[in-house]
Amino acid sequence: MNLKQLQSFVWVAEQGSLARAAVATDVAESLISRHISALEAAWGDRLFERTGRGMALSDFGRRMLPEAHAALEQVARLGGIARESAGVPTGVVHIGVLPSLSGQLLPLLFADMRTSAPAVTLHASEGFSGNLDEQLAAGRLDIALINRYGTAGLRGEEVLGTVDTYLIGKSGSPLLAQDSVAFRALAGVPLVLPARPNGLRAMLDQLSRRHGVRLDVVMEVDSAPGMKDVSLSGHAYTLLPLMAVKDELARRTLGAAKVVKPAIRRTIVLALTTRRPLSRAARFVAARVRALAPKLVG
Repeated sequence: MNLKQLQSFVWVAEQGSLARAAVATDVAESLISRHISALEAAWGDRLFERTGRGMALSDFGRRMLPEAHAALEQVARLGGIARESAGVPTGVVHIGVLPSLSGQLLPLLFADMRTSAPAVTLHASEGFSGNLDEQLAAGRLDIALINRYGTAGLRGEEVLGTVDTYLIGKSGSPLLAQDSVAFRALAGVPLVLPARPNGLRAMLDQLSRRHGVRLDVVMEVDSAPGMKDVSLSGHAYTLLPLMAVKDELARRTLGAAKVVKPAIRRTIVLALTTRRPLSRAARFVAARVRALAPKLVG
């Protein structure tokens, strides 16, 4: 039994004769006849009764016709699904995101993926750059958005944009009265920062030695929300990009002043795992992140 034999069976049942089926389908009558004979031999019973006016379905043929229709419809459906699905990304993509970026990236990326690739499931992990680097190296992440500080820190990754670092504290704090604050003015200021090893801490250590500034780190918190909560208390400050405190600035619960002389620039890069080839879905998510990057870091 094959699909052509099934199709011939349905054609003859619909047309009522071999000749009419041959004319309607532009298939040789002899070929259609051989298909019917082959089916009858395979199934062990006659599908048609030969009459002077053509061919009428036998009781067995009437029983088998709906099944033949269903089989052909399923094959047609399968072909349609294949055509629609060819090249469509599907599967789980593991993406790592910086705490300062996740609040804006994840809702935007989720909405985008629901429209452009609904068969892709995102598994998001939040972490600082060092942790995300470790997860990428271990193959637990497919892609990650990571901070790099200074050109020496770049590792051939794709740059998505750069952002400035701001001194963040309770709204109305005297240190935040101006739009900017010199790095030297941070001497003795109580700061809450991520624990070492951390890219920001490494950069701050380097700048402290270069400019002779002693930073007073009163608390180490490996969480952006935690650093913001301590800053909201008014007892300490932290250092973050504006995108990490966008909502708090809008509500005027936190204030910000850009760190200058020197400025502390963060380069946001897109890093890909090297432990395995990226799936079609992971490549698609990476492409969407590239397209969304101007909105994320602008």
